[in-house]
Amino acid sequence: MSGSIVNVTDQSFDETLLSDDRAVLVDFWAEWCTPCKAIAPILEALAEDEAEKLRIVKLNIDENLDTTRRFDVLSIPTLILFKDGQPAARIVGARGKSQLLSEIKVYL
Repeated sequence: MSGSIVNVTDQSFDETLLSDDRAVLVDFWAEWCTPCKAIAPILEALAEDEAEKLRIVKLNIDENLDTTRRFDVLSIPTLILFKDGQPAARIVGARGKSQLLSEIKVYL
């Protein structure tokens, strides 16, 4: 399985979550967000290392307000881990790779 991160939109969000039997980590981000840029390489590495169990997707909050509001994203970066199409964990703020992995490992 590929570990590459894809962008999702309001229109493709639900289909993306339901089309994968792995856990899906959604990165709610924006171009202007410095911490979002800082965690991007961490998420890329995690996507490669955990590709068998985890899919990572990105949702730009400025371009996808419906999904952003639906999940009450008020600060970015916000990472929401979905298991079986349902939110299982929420992480607000940037984390290092090992800390992020330790917070989501129980769901993988």
